[in-house]
Amino acid sequence: MKKPELLAPAGSFSKAKIAFLYGADAVYAGTSSLSLRSRAEMEDDDLANTIHYAHSIGKKVYVAINIYAWDTMYEEIRKQARMLNELKADGIIVADGGVVDVVKQEAPDIDIHISTQANVVSAHSANFWYKNGAKRVILARELHGEQIREIINHTPIPLETEIFVHGAICFGYSGRCFLSDFLASRSANLGDCAQSCRWAYNVYAEEVNNPGNLMPVEHDEKGTYIFSSKDLCLVKELPEIIEMGVDSLKIEGRLKTEYYLASVINTYRNAIDDYIKAPETYDGSKYVKELEKVKTRGLTTFYFNDRNNKDFQEYEGKQYNPDYEFGGKIISYHPEKTVMEVKNRLKIGDMLEILIPNQLESYCFTIDQLWDSETDEEVEFVNPGKAGQTVKIHMPIPVKKDWILRRKK
Repeated sequence: MKKPELLAPAGSFSKAKIAFLYGADAVYAGTSSLSLRSRAEMEDDDLANTIHYAHSIGKKVYVAINIYAWDTMYEEIRKQARMLNELKADGIIVADGGVVDVVKQEAPDIDIHISTQANVVSAHSANFWYKNGAKRVILARELHGEQIREIINHTPIPLETEIFVHGAICFGYSGRCFLSDFLASRSANLGDCAQSCRWAYNVYAEEVNNPGNLMPVEHDEKGTYIFSSKDLCLVKELPEIIEMGVDSLKIEGRLKTEYYLASVINTYRNAIDDYIKAPETYDGSKYVKELEKVKTRGLTTFYFNDRNNKDFQEYEGKQYNPDYEFGGKIISYHPEKTVMEVKNRLKIGDMLEILIPNQLESYCFTIDQLWDSETDEEVEFVNPGKAGQTVKIHMPIPVKKDWILRRKK
């Protein structure tokens, strides 16, 4: 049985370090101008730092240049491709044929990964990209499990396959959508999606015999977010995915918080390792319970199990978790008074959970003391306030820098 790679998002250098800490084998990243996350905090220097750090701990970095590029963008693309070749990035993710051609010229030593934006839905398409220099294809999220198996069985062994197993699903076909550009003049295909599919809409009907007379279409409370999808979750399907030989399992979320990354990555890390170790005892439901603590929307398997599945719309537009939130991040551990960065309001009596890397079960405790990080005076509560706000707190067990804590509301 082949153990698949766990691939995590890195919207910044600090998020890349969190991803590696909590079990990612590799991360994918990209600059704001050339990847599909224009609001990610990752520029050339951050990319270089991420690659150097990853290689120092035996991990990998794949860099996205997966926009559909205008001619005016190719000078910057050439420059970045040359830089990535010098940095020895582990792969460049591309969707546009023109960009593929440039990467082959300017970064001949770097593997080419074909983005999900390229809509690879068949072995024929995968083989086309393989003949044109691809090392890996990132398959479209719209595929059924059996279709994925057929693609793997009818492509050359050197061609790697990657699929999304968790995260947001785009309303557009494989992420290619023009709705945002049409409604907000922000192109999703250039990384500036306004997430128009997540907006609430009112629907009106026009009377045929009286043009211009618009009447609101009645609907219940679930009938407003007509485009918004649930989040993909294939943790229960991991046994089938691993057995069919998928090379890399990808988590979506370069704009998600460090708390989200730590929770989701740690869960999938444990799920993969547990199945490899003891496939006969694998129970996907316990991993779902952990993921439910961080979900922002409902969870769906999309089309993986059922081509006719219709249960993947999030009509309520839910974007929060009512039970848990980001508590904080460890800055430095001291047995008596540990320094922690505050992410949400904390007070005496609150319950916190320490997310321990490579361990599914978190450690729960109740806050019994807090100290102002500057005056060292005891306080009853602390607000996040300014960026980087810290507090001193007593930890019941030894912890390490960058460990994440969640707060039970």
